[in-house]
Amino acid sequence: MKALVFLTLLGAAFVAAEDEKVVGGYECPRNSVPYQVSLNAGYHFCGGSLISSQWVVSAAHCYKSRIQVRLGEHNIAVNEGTEQWIDGAKMIKHPQYNSYNLDNDIMLIKLSRPATLNSYVQTVSLPSRCPQPDENCMVSGWGNTSANGSNFPDRLQCLRQPIIDDRICRNAYPHLFTENMVCSGFMHGGASSCQGDSGGPLVCNGQLQGVVSWGYDCAMQGHPSVYARVCRYNNWISSTMSSN
Repeated sequence: MKALVFLTLLGAAFVAAEDEKVVGGYECPRNSVPYQVSLNAGYHFCGGSLISSQWVVSAAHCYKSRIQVRLGEHNIAVNEGTEQWIDGAKMIKHPQYNSYNLDNDIMLIKLSRPATLNSYVQTVSLPSRCPQPDENCMVSGWGNTSANGSNFPDRLQCLRQPIIDDRICRNAYPHLFTENMVCSGFMHGGASSCQGDSGGPLVCNGQLQGVVSWGYDCAMQGHPSVYARVCRYNNWISSTMSSN
């Protein structure tokens, strides 16, 4: 059985479907994903989503003790004048995060100061319900765009893809898929999130339903991308934000 690879650039044990550049996607229209952030440690290593002026949701496997959150980005290789770079003050992994199977792969980052919300930097709504099979969603990130190599884009990539029924996902990943995960993508392969996309958003009908977490080789047939199921964490997110 193929080993899972983390969706981080360090890629230790899991291959994360969303950690790299999106495979089979397209360049997002500039600043059309204003909730998307880049996590930076001298280089882009993961994505995230702005859910309030001072809080970002990402993946627990993206944790570092020092993170700079870059907002308002499109081309991460140049200064476009729309960026806000804010240090993370607190990085809080879910208390039940399991680094072995990536269960509860979600993390909150408190910014050291509130972001300024404008046409380039906006929040995304938390889910009011859980995602439905075949619901149309969008994943975005600066992760790998090559299924069989390494090609990291400077410009933000987008991909529209459906939610996959839990039963199908459970069959694709026996003994690995949990109730805290949701699959999205294409069973025939050819398009998915990839390394470098980890922690980034899966947004369905304006709500953050997934956090890019893991998968087998990017865009592999029969093995769609797996995301943390954000609807299961609304209470944890609200209580963590209120107590910090």
